Amino acid sequence: MHDDRTLAEARLKRVLDERLRPAVYPESVPLDVAVWHAPGEPVPVAEGLAAEPEPVEVGARWGAPWGTSWFRVTGTVPEAWAGRTVEAILDLGFDENMPGFQCEGLVHRPDGTPVKGLNPRNQWVRVGAPAEGGEEVRLHIEAASNPVILGYHPFLPTPLGDKETAGGAPQYTLARMDLAVFDENVWQLVIDLEVLGELMAELPADSPRRWEILRAVDKALDAVDLQDVNGTAERARARLTEVLSAPAVPSAHRVSAVGHAHIDSAWLWPLRETVRKVARTAASMTALLDDEPEFVFAMSQAQQWAWVKEHRPEVWARVKKAVADGRFVPAGGMWVESDTNMPGSEAMARQFVHGKRFFLDEFGVENDEAWLPDTFGFAAGLPQIIKAAGSKYLLTQKISWSRTNKFPHHTFRWEGVDGTRIFTHFPPVDTYNCSMRGAEIAHAVRNFKDKGAARHSLAPTGWGDGGGGTTREMVAKAARLRDLEGSATVTWETPSAFFAKAEAEYPEPPVWVGELYLELHRATLTSQAGTKQGNRRSEHLLREAELWAATAAVRTGFPYPYEELDRIWKTVLLHQFHDILPGSSIAWVHREARATYARITAELNGVIDSAQRALAGEGTLPLVFNAAPHTRAGVPAGGAGPASAEGRTTLDARPGGGHVLDNGLLRVEIDARGLVVSAHDIDADRETIAPGRAGNLLQLHPDLPNMWDAWDVDEFYRNTVTDLTEADEVTRGEDGVSVRIVRSFGDSRVTQVLTLPPGERRLVVDTEVDWHETEKFLKLAFPLDLHAERYASETQFGHFFRPTHTNTSWDVAKFEACNHRFVHLQEPDWGVAVVNDSTYGHDVSRTVRTDGDGGTTTTVRVSLLRAPRFPDPETDQGVHRFRHALVPGASIGDAVREGWRINLPERRLTGAGEIAPLVTADRDAVVITAVKLADDGSGDVVVRFHEAHGARARTTLTTGFAAAGVEVTDLLERPLADTSAPPLDGDRITVRLRPFQLMTLRLKRA
Repeated sequence: MHDDRTLAEARLKRVLDERLRPAVYPESVPLDVAVWHAPGEPVPVAEGLAAEPEPVEVGARWGAPWGTSWFRVTGTVPEAWAGRTVEAILDLGFDENMPGFQCEGLVHRPDGTPVKGLNPRNQWVRVGAPAEGGEEVRLHIEAASNPVILGYHPFLPTPLGDKETAGGAPQYTLARMDLAVFDENVWQLVIDLEVLGELMAELPADSPRRWEILRAVDKALDAVDLQDVNGTAERARARLTEVLSAPAVPSAHRVSAVGHAHIDSAWLWPLRETVRKVARTAASMTALLDDEPEFVFAMSQAQQWAWVKEHRPEVWARVKKAVADGRFVPAGGMWVESDTNMPGSEAMARQFVHGKRFFLDEFGVENDEAWLPDTFGFAAGLPQIIKAAGSKYLLTQKISWSRTNKFPHHTFRWEGVDGTRIFTHFPPVDTYNCSMRGAEIAHAVRNFKDKGAARHSLAPTGWGDGGGGTTREMVAKAARLRDLEGSATVTWETPSAFFAKAEAEYPEPPVWVGELYLELHRATLTSQAGTKQGNRRSEHLLREAELWAATAAVRTGFPYPYEELDRIWKTVLLHQFHDILPGSSIAWVHREARATYARITAELNGVIDSAQRALAGEGTLPLVFNAAPHTRAGVPAGGAGPASAEGRTTLDARPGGGHVLDNGLLRVEIDARGLVVSAHDIDADRETIAPGRAGNLLQLHPDLPNMWDAWDVDEFYRNTVTDLTEADEVTRGEDGVSVRIVRSFGDSRVTQVLTLPPGERRLVVDTEVDWHETEKFLKLAFPLDLHAERYASETQFGHFFRPTHTNTSWDVAKFEACNHRFVHLQEPDWGVAVVNDSTYGHDVSRTVRTDGDGGTTTTVRVSLLRAPRFPDPETDQGVHRFRHALVPGASIGDAVREGWRINLPERRLTGAGEIAPLVTADRDAVVITAVKLADDGSGDVVVRFHEAHGARARTTLTTGFAAAGVEVTDLLERPLADTSAPPLDGDRITVRLRPFQLMTLRLKRA
């Protein structure tokens, strides 16, 4: 039996490869081809069509890296082909790599009408069905010669990732350019045999159904005359009718297929190329919708829809019609499929605000689902944000990539930091590029963790990453799998239809509490430090710009910059895409990102300066503007006034070498190596640094992961470490009350300044690194004399806890994790915080000392820089500046406050007098994250806040203006029908919040 089966499978493969697939196009004639190479960046369609091309032959080399070539193909359908289906076969030089990772094209009619995209799995353009014979064919192909970055030599450094270094050598060889007869019968026979052969291979060896299929396939192959495939294909198909019509068993798993093309908004291509990728895919998918009445296609990322609207109005018109028909579906309700670990609270909220509002404004579509198939893990604050945006579902696939532990569910409720639960689905097909192969569908069935309780799963179907989408072959396979014995059933459905069915059949799924940590791609928390700093600083500048512009608008009539802020927010949100902010894109992307962040920094500083000057008025009184959500130095949160005196700091020589900083609250000893050997909390009489250890310790590791260089750091990196203890200089700083340390290592140099601000219990560490290492990982360590089994990391609208131990494999896997502005460790009566202005990656470990008191050392290490060489061979080379602070004696509230403070430094102007805040909260635990004017231009004031300490809170908000009414709203500033508004008592509003609860209020001005 085994030999019969093996022989039959080998026979099927050979006949398909050598006889049947070639016979799909039995006759062909060459097209005439001419080409015009655009001299620089892509040109408008009209310019490409009008250019005068030069003749070119098949076999010619073409396409400098990142170039654009306009091919014109012309020909005449032979008269003898009248009544037959005719297609143009347009092969730009594709290889077997997946679509989206090499050359691509968009086909246009002579009038500029887009037809469809071209890629390795979609090379055909229908000319006539049937053709009349004698018709003239003229097509124009906008061809992108995007180089292959990942494929031939994965993870090796390449200059091709930036047009400035890629050179001009042609990348491709023009291949087939023909008119051909398309034989529908042969094509259908190929699909029949592929579906049955793939199903057969997945069935158990002793399954009667498997042998039934094998015998039917044998009969079909016997019916094919290999010398006359086209004449006998229909006869062969007839031998398969019975086996293809056997229905699935009633208990079969049910797969909802959603047409899909996960298009990375930037990755191994720049942003400008994604604009064209989306147009190619959208053109192809609208064409496929016309041909296939059951097919449904979903596209996420409002930014990509906006690109089509702006850059390809002809494609946009087709997309709008398909949306109106309910078959081209806006999905996800986010501006982009962003990273969710690193974006701050407001930025994560605005992803949904701008994404959902775009789909509502353009189509009247309200998204119920967040759609994030490829994001590298999910922060514990996300469920509340999804709900606050008016959505209730989440889809992702990426957690299946975890390397250590297998996630125990595919359908479940995910509980976030505040207790919000979101119905969540991980497609068990384990890919967002499903192609309807039998192996994929069978894997989904075997892999599904919720058997017995549920039997629905979703399959995102189509080529993605670089685009392409669903093919007619995938649709044809799905049709055969709709109700086929031995297989799961497959039905085209929208995401909302799937979720409604899945939730209805599984009303009480299991619950997963806390972050959805991806046990892979941990280095994305550190790679490309410049991009990460640009994001963090832009987020806080946007807070300041909204706060001061709103305050100035209410107080002085300052023109609130609605359009400017909207545009900048969308730019920042775009750059939070899950291959930009994580640092895993090519050099071109990050070079442009740095320039973009510099531009918007200047714009936002301009808005802030104009608003603050309008508020300050004329005068000579020194004013401090405090944009942080907590009072500092006597200046109220969100207001301005003169700063109070804050004491003094002394700097003395340390016996044995080094320096001592003392401000009456902390006494910090820095030895001759520039290391912090003591940080004594004077009031608590408590030492921060573990005995015999030193803080402010820079540590260097070799860092060559097994694969995915910019993405991964593997645990074995810890096996080798170099402590950078040698100092070139340890001297007084320029201000006379700080310590300056200079170190050299490898080809790099570090300059640090340690400062103890007067009146504050925090040691500020400013670090400048001129970084010129490769495949190294730089950490900044603080070994603490503190025993804690867990520590807190800030996330969106709260914080959550991770263990410091490694009891389980789940704990071990979290050897590199994400925080926002702080990590905090606590014994019952005393804690320590480490806060930062722009870093995310860190690790925390605990050891028991073997000498002295035998106590516990808990070490916090901040991840500063990496030096991977793929996909950007020059990752992070150059100068970087970081600011951190060690805060001894810190409660969780202190950690929250100091985290905001280090990210929102005070600004100083002179003016007429103090400026009262627009809105204040009377509890430090209640943090106001946004004060702005309503997006609809009504002039209403919107204030968003949350409880930040993890406890219940009652707070009174006080308005600095006459309020006529208050509404509780969702993130989109729409009233919540099921939530009563808190009472407005003059200028006071009292609210109660559960731990970490987020609330948005809309205040009407009198």
